[in-house]
Amino acid sequence: MSSVADEVKRRRTFAIISHPDAGKSTMTEALALHARMISEAGAIHGKAGRKSTVSDWMEMEKARGISVSSTALQFNYTPAGWSDDDEPAVINLVDTPGHADFSEDTYRVLTAVDAAVMLIDAAKGLEPQTLKLFQVCRHRGIPVITVINKWDRPGQTPLELIDEISERIGLTPTPLYFPVGIAGDFRGLLDRRTGRYIHFTRTAGGAKIAPEEIMDAEAAAAREGDEWVAASEESALLTEMGQDHDQELFLAGETSPMIFSSAMLNFGVRQLLETLVELAPAPAGRTDLDGTVREPTDPFSAVVFKVQAGMDASHRDRLAYMRIVSGEFERGMVVTHAQTGKPFATKYAQAVFGRDRSTVDTAYPGDVVGLVNATALAPGDTLFNDPRVQFPPIPSFAPEHFSSLRATTADKYKQFRKGMDQLDSEGVVQVLRNDLRGDASPVLAAVGPMQFEVVTARLKSEFNVDTVIDPLGYTLARRTDAESADELNRQRGVEVFTRTDGALLALFSDKWRLQYIEKEHPDLTLEPLVATAD
Repeated sequence: MSSVADEVKRRRTFAIISHPDAGKSTMTEALALHARMISEAGAIHGKAGRKSTVSDWMEMEKARGISVSSTALQFNYTPAGWSDDDEPAVINLVDTPGHADFSEDTYRVLTAVDAAVMLIDAAKGLEPQTLKLFQVCRHRGIPVITVINKWDRPGQTPLELIDEISERIGLTPTPLYFPVGIAGDFRGLLDRRTGRYIHFTRTAGGAKIAPEEIMDAEAAAAREGDEWVAASEESALLTEMGQDHDQELFLAGETSPMIFSSAMLNFGVRQLLETLVELAPAPAGRTDLDGTVREPTDPFSAVVFKVQAGMDASHRDRLAYMRIVSGEFERGMVVTHAQTGKPFATKYAQAVFGRDRSTVDTAYPGDVVGLVNATALAPGDTLFNDPRVQFPPIPSFAPEHFSSLRATTADKYKQFRKGMDQLDSEGVVQVLRNDLRGDASPVLAAVGPMQFEVVTARLKSEFNVDTVIDPLGYTLARRTDAESADELNRQRGVEVFTRTDGALLALFSDKWRLQYIEKEHPDLTLEPLVATAD
């Protein structure tokens, strides 16, 4: 198994997490540009000439300029200083939705990565969604690299941002590269470990890799004057405070290497790639339901973390993303689906680069592989070769928004039902039904209301079904049982539904109605749903 061990060492699998508008998709493009996977970045200044990024493939994403679905990109990268004989690093980058309404999709991605890049807007600093996602990383023991983005625009000072991160989330930033020039006047980076200066030159619209000029401290001082002096003094202050990189503390989740960048201008992007290769952990073992660790060199196993359909209108297929946990994957191998015990053929396996795909013949721990038309698979499922293994399921978030959905015309019912089954299996929303409302008007349960917009948009574009969303007056849900359902259905402001997985959910108009019923009927089963977003 030495070949598997060697392949594991080359791999870095990470996600980019951020608040909306922090530049996450633009950074994804910039990383792919530096890896020579694309020749020109997808984000270009000016509304008239703006392109959608390669990682945003849904029409809704392109129209709004936001990411509402996770996508996976894989590319090779050879850091500076590596010899021609060295195998390149294999980067598995999973782009995630930035909007809070899609935090459940982001959480699924974070179960499949070994590190995270926390992208922060230089002007806005830490924002609520960033804080929430960082807490998920901390809970899962995922080390975090911090990138202060948009340094080409006016913003806070470096020390203000460092203090804010330290105070608000208890993570000590250890900048590897310090900006030369205030926010809005980004000239280059001081490499704190070598003392050298990296000067960047802008390219037209930031569409190409920004040329770099590296010089020693003396030359940097002659070129940049007071700006270099200020950066050097603040860097020295950080050293006195003990804020230099320590690998053990980073992997333990106590510190975070920090880089300042402008993804739009492609400044600091190479430095991020090199940091990921040098410092981010390679794939490690994963603990199964029995508490046993499945090591990367053990026989094949993988976890499905996302299911997605509708990525290409010309191919009405469904793609299940699996993260390889252990062993070597070979296309065509027959594995076992842990949830059903049935064999599963992997003939149609693909590597994914945004919306584009290519057949993949082999893959190793850390890689993300798409399985086409894997209708039996759902997020959280395990695939394996003997010995048997099953990894813990991926918890669902507690929904907070509820609406009924119906097709505008009865003659589209068949397509409507097919579309709802598809979106339900992907985990786009939770679908609830009861006898009173029937299949023609299911209730959708979501973390955020924008999920409903995704449902209606995809039903229209993929199944040619126009639908109407009717918001319901419910604000929270509790798991119940058949013995309690009859009494709950008799209560005002309560309605009981069956979720697709068979769970009975009672929906309540508000927390006061719930508290009243719990007080008056203490014998009823009312269990909180898992709320991993907190």
